[in-house]
Amino acid sequence: MQKQRLLHHFTTISNMEHKLLHPRIASASLLLALSLLVSATSWAGPKSYSNAITSPSKQIKATVTLRNGRPCYSLVYKNDTLVLPSSLGFVLQNRDSLTRFSLVKASISKFDETWKPVWGQYSSVRNRYTEMKLELRDLKKSRLVNLFFRTYDDGFAFRYEIPEQNGVDDIVVTSEESRVKFAGSYRCWWSWADYNTLEKTFYQTPLDSATHVAMPFTLQKSTGTYITMHEAAIDRYSTMTLKRENASTFKGNLAPWGDGTLVKCKKSLKTPWRLFVVADRPGGLIESNLVLNLNEPCKLPDVSWITPMTYIGIWWEMHLGIGTWNMGPKHSATTENAIRYIDFAAAHGIKGLVIEGWNTGWENWGKKGAFDFVTPYPDFDIKKVVDYGKSKEVAIIGHHETGGDTQTYEQQLDSAFAFYKKVGIDIVKTGYAGPVTPEGENHHGQCMVEHYNKVMRTAAKYKIMLDVHEPIVLSGLSRTYPNLMTAEGVRGMEWNAWSEGNPPSHTCTLPFLRGMAGPMDYTPGIFDIDLSKYAGKRQKWNDLDNGHSAVHSTIANQLALMVVLYSPLQMAADLPENYEGNPAFKFIEQLPTSWDETRVLDASIGEYVVTARRKGTTWYIGAISNEKARELSIPLSLLTAGKKYRAVSYVDGSNAHYETNPEAIDIKTSTVTKADRLTLKLAAGGGAAIRIEEVK
Repeated sequence: MQKQRLLHHFTTISNMEHKLLHPRIASASLLLALSLLVSATSWAGPKSYSNAITSPSKQIKATVTLRNGRPCYSLVYKNDTLVLPSSLGFVLQNRDSLTRFSLVKASISKFDETWKPVWGQYSSVRNRYTEMKLELRDLKKSRLVNLFFRTYDDGFAFRYEIPEQNGVDDIVVTSEESRVKFAGSYRCWWSWADYNTLEKTFYQTPLDSATHVAMPFTLQKSTGTYITMHEAAIDRYSTMTLKRENASTFKGNLAPWGDGTLVKCKKSLKTPWRLFVVADRPGGLIESNLVLNLNEPCKLPDVSWITPMTYIGIWWEMHLGIGTWNMGPKHSATTENAIRYIDFAAAHGIKGLVIEGWNTGWENWGKKGAFDFVTPYPDFDIKKVVDYGKSKEVAIIGHHETGGDTQTYEQQLDSAFAFYKKVGIDIVKTGYAGPVTPEGENHHGQCMVEHYNKVMRTAAKYKIMLDVHEPIVLSGLSRTYPNLMTAEGVRGMEWNAWSEGNPPSHTCTLPFLRGMAGPMDYTPGIFDIDLSKYAGKRQKWNDLDNGHSAVHSTIANQLALMVVLYSPLQMAADLPENYEGNPAFKFIEQLPTSWDETRVLDASIGEYVVTARRKGTTWYIGAISNEKARELSIPLSLLTAGKKYRAVSYVDGSNAHYETNPEAIDIKTSTVTKADRLTLKLAAGGGAAIRIEEVK
């Protein structure tokens, strides 16, 4: 049962930390505040205003000002200034600036609810904040613009709204004038902003070396505070990057349309939320629900068909070059091969199987209209495969690769989803590997935002879950449309099959950057680490393949990634034969993919992460390390006092090393209690995965 309280209030001037810069306005405000009967205040258009809102715990304070008509915000955490006054506004087409305003009305409200995710890292989420709304009128053409500011215990956010009004029809944004001016000295973790891919490695640099930054963007101030900047609820808008203007100031930068404009709306406009997650420790960033809380509640009346699961796939063999997507002697998506995978999944309690390369068109990749989304290759009987999967309680995950040809995909979207529903497929993995259409559009611009959200909403209509590859950056829309289960948008496991791969530090950074956006289909779980079992059969198909590809981790690290990197659709990516007979696969068999509670027990960004997740009374702990071996001592204070637990630990062998001995793994069983500590000896590129079950 959702519990919700919405409290509108206007408090005394001292409680609001209220300071009006015009004496007549101050007097009017004082009279209203003393009455305690008014929930909002109106002014006759002052160009100066100052007010502050604090988080429920009073630890975060955002001050909003209007000085000579220009709106600004600043941010303080525990009396430490994080963001100095930073300006807001727009420039519209024909150099029409929306940057100077008079105040029409200011109001403050409080909100408190607890809601239940359909799936996620928590079984319940508290959404509690203080909100300030400024209703403004621009000084040039008297247009109304609303600004919303919210303070939460875990962060701060703001957004713009241009409401529907007389005289406003086409709204074309040529610059969003949102800035952030950081106070003090910072180090930061970031990836280079690219309007067409999110599959990047990461940098750790001083703030003044971050030039053009993709979101999310994570920083640590010299005083110790951690910040992640991101955006929430991206819809009918473009995605944002940050461009550095000077040593401490960044400006919001939107991925453009092909014609150079940034955003196009009719009648009204509402931006995504621009947000700051704030925490004392790295793990506090991951534990935050701010991105989800800034999205609207679930809009689907029935969610009973939405099912998190672990899945395997006819996928890795193609990336290794021992099978092909297109029809031929090494075609992977055959009826016979699919049945083999289904049998393995059923024998091990794996509930899903994704099949790529089943439909015609792969031989035409890169051409307009290449893919047919309803016609199987002759060697694949889709109805037989789906029915066989159902008889074994294994769901088939369909695949729609578009090659970036969104126009063709949208033309076939309804028929493609209807076809899947007819044969009994309820989950679809989509792909956009290639230049998008229309030609000249950017992958992360508004054109593609509207495409992805159209696919999301259409899939919901057909009761289809989505796993989106080559996506736009996630922004928490899965709260509103929980059929949007997971997404790639990351330099994932596949890069280890045909390139220099990802260093161990990569996955130790991911939770604090890409992971802050939402679920991540990284596709972990590889056991053939050095890729040696099929060395003689592999055929090079990717120009980045230098012939020395390997997965840069240990097996224990691969198991731990399935805990550390969250996804409600979690892939065990290796071939069935590499799992068969390996006792370490037991951890994957038992692993849930939706949780009641998540805690980050210890972490240092880019160095190591220890994450614990609870399902019922059972805890799962994943620990990973970068290129450096280390020993960690982890208290088990999360356990219930007076209870005994059985811990099964999958840990690096004594001589394990991600380069020289990656498959050395030990499995140990012990009895533990709340008073105990776990000593984790992580190899270089290593890890540990522990299942802790109550003894009853």
